[in-house]
Amino acid sequence: MRNRRYLVLEDGTIYKGFKLGSDELTIGEIVFNTAMTGYQETISDPSYTGQIITFTYPLIGNYGFNRDDFESLTLTLNGVVVREACQEPSNFRSSKTLDETLKFYNIPGISGVDTRSLTRKIRNHGVFKAGFTDNENEIETVIHRLKNDTLRTDEVEQVSSIRPYISTGDGYKVVLIDYGKKENIVRELNRRGCDVTVVPYQTSVEEILNIAPDGVMVSNGPGNPENVKETLDTIQSIIGKIPFFGICLGHQLFAISQGATSYKMKFGHRGANHPVMNLSTGKVDLTSQNHGYAIEEESIKNTKLEITHIALNDRSIEGLKHKEYPAFSVQYHPEASPGPHDSNYLFDEFIEMIQLHKEKERNINA
Repeated sequence: MRNRRYLVLEDGTIYKGFKLGSDELTIGEIVFNTAMTGYQETISDPSYTGQIITFTYPLIGNYGFNRDDFESLTLTLNGVVVREACQEPSNFRSSKTLDETLKFYNIPGISGVDTRSLTRKIRNHGVFKAGFTDNENEIETVIHRLKNDTLRTDEVEQVSSIRPYISTGDGYKVVLIDYGKKENIVRELNRRGCDVTVVPYQTSVEEILNIAPDGVMVSNGPGNPENVKETLDTIQSIIGKIPFFGICLGHQLFAISQGATSYKMKFGHRGANHPVMNLSTGKVDLTSQNHGYAIEEESIKNTKLEITHIALNDRSIEGLKHKEYPAFSVQYHPEASPGPHDSNYLFDEFIEMIQLHKEKERNINA
């Protein structure tokens, strides 16, 4: 007989299910992800730090977990909600089940939940705080905690690199400012020969310039961009000096550093099938996304930024570029993993931008 577990929302809604993963029960912001595959990459994405993920696809864990497909060294999310958790994966690369993986990283979960109903509730009312309990008599205590406890706001500090390190290559030197990066960003840069220096998010502009990079990237990461505003001066100082590329949280920080403002979305974009239009070409890419904040369109009018991409589902901003300097950003994940590879070309555009900038510098100095 499987052990009971309860998922409790702050409004008092209760979902009955079965125990999955760790016994250490937590609270967090509950969100939903619409991807049909790529659950290992999703669960290991640092952008989910402090959140509880509801998977809309009904069966999770059918091809197991392996050591190669993680996007970070550990799991930092606060829980997993699934309709059905596969206990017998079928994949020669699999070394652990979903349940075993969650237990190993001390992450709680629940299976047997009507995830369709839960997703509809989040879509209609917005994200909630949520928690788990294995004791029906403690549900009221969990609800009280959800209504009164404040969630942590230091998510970036939890997942950023502690000290700089280098992933070597024989091409351009790129500094990646780590706000909670996915490993595939480094892999994509290395595939293009880049010599990547990963630095903690609070690294100063002086330290970055001392590395003498050919380009700077600002990674994805968790939480509200307003919670790391102390790093905006560094980003602002880089723009105009070195070619710049921002992804997801890096996109939001790029925009805010140039005078734009952000807002919290009702339920965010999380999945691997989000259509985004490139406004200069009219081409539509299917993209991988994971964000709960976006940039106010009206605030762009008072900046030197230009909107380059929009989401076709809700018309929110998905890409920006600077009108004067070699700097651009996207709200989605061109490194995918999981997700379609339609927008992988953006890494090539970053490399081309570095080449053009260096040629311009040579012509000036000639």
